[in-house]
Amino acid sequence: MLHGVSPVSAARQLSREGCISLYRGILPPLCQRTISTSIMFGMFEQYGKLLRYYNPHISHGATVALAAMLAGCTEAILCPFERIQTLLQDKKFHGKYRNSLHIAQDLRQYGVSEYYRGIVPILLRNGPSNILFFSLRGHIKESLPAAGNTWWSHIIRDFVSGAVLGAFISTVMYPLNVIKSHQQCQVGGPFQPIHRTFLEVYNARGRKFRKIFHGVHVNYSRALVSWGIINTMYELLHKLLYS
Repeated sequence: MLHGVSPVSAARQLSREGCISLYRGILPPLCQRTISTSIMFGMFEQYGKLLRYYNPHISHGATVALAAMLAGCTEAILCPFERIQTLLQDKKFHGKYRNSLHIAQDLRQYGVSEYYRGIVPILLRNGPSNILFFSLRGHIKESLPAAGNTWWSHIIRDFVSGAVLGAFISTVMYPLNVIKSHQQCQVGGPFQPIHRTFLEVYNARGRKFRKIFHGVHVNYSRALVSWGIINTMYELLHKLLYS
């Protein structure tokens, strides 16, 4: 995603760097993923309740879309976690930063805004992604064939609907993640607008739009599994806690 190399080249680089470097930067995504998923589902429900209470005349579709957009924007407060993860995973910073705490301390000299470098592509990614996810997951589940009204049938349909949506959304939003990564791998200096970063990446990759999608199949393969699990566990826990 960051350097536009093939998965084979990336695997060879990881092999040369060794197993110790394989999970470098794992702490920020562990923290960010746990909290952001909680915010995504929790705030979607809360915003939906508030919208239905104060604006009962708004249609169901508009309520879902607006609540999902607001939940996505709320998730963006966790931008510093993605910022630190990107710096830890960029090879040029391996000798400069020891761990997440070291980066957090170093960025402090540049001000609070430095922690939120890359916030614009994150906002553009989170809002529409949530709208697609919450608007379509119910329709996809209902369109899947059901093997009776058994618990395992619901689990399979929840997993498939989450997996399909996760893979689709991660692929559509992949260019925004590429732009975000390129903005966040810089420390200090001016903040570039999103269109300028896109042009830099586009020109650096031979002015071929398909090269911006380098690594996308690795990304959607991960999303296929992770979002299948997330959607399944959400529905399962929701039924157990609120039934």
